[in-house]
Amino acid sequence: MARTHTSARPPPTSHTCTVALPFCGVTLRGQKPLPAVYRKELRTLGDHLRKRRLDLGLHQRDVARRIKVNVNTVTNWELNRTSPSLWFVPGIIRFLGHLPFSVDGSLADRLKTYRRIHGLAQKRLATLLGVDPSTLARWERGHSQPRQDLLERVEAVLARPATP
Repeated sequence: MARTHTSARPPPTSHTCTVALPFCGVTLRGQKPLPAVYRKELRTLGDHLRKRRLDLGLHQRDVARRIKVNVNTVTNWELNRTSPSLWFVPGIIRFLGHLPFSVDGSLADRLKTYRRIHGLAQKRLATLLGVDPSTLARWERGHSQPRQDLLERVEAVLARPATP
C-alpha cells in the first residue's frame, strides 16, 4: 500500500515560509531580532567595527585586509581585549563611514577629535601648531586656552578637511 501525503501544503523549504500552526494556515511575518553578536549599545571602536562588519556581511579577515592589520587584531578590537592604536583610527573611520564618537564643540574636544581622525600623536600636532606638546596637552584637558595669535593658528589647522 502506497503512502500518501495528507497535508494541504507541501513541506516548507525554508523557515521564512513556515506555517505558524499547520491547521490554521496563518504565516507569521515580522522582523527577526538581531543576532546576539550585535551589541545593544555601541561604546567602543571595537563595537562599532563589529556592527559595521556584520551589517556588510564581511568576515574579520576582510576587515583586516581593508584596514591593513592582522585578523587577530580585528578580533581583539571587536572583543574589546585591546583598543586600536591611534594610527589605525583613520582606517577604521574610513571603514565605518562615520565618526564613532561625538564632538561637543569645545576647543579641547575638537583638538582631540582632529588628532584621532588624522592619527596624530600630541607631539606631531604640537609640532604642526608650533607649540610645546605639554601646552597642547593642557589645551586638550581644558586646563588652559591658547592666546589669540595661537588660537587663530589652531583654528586654521582645525579648519582643514576632516577626512582621514
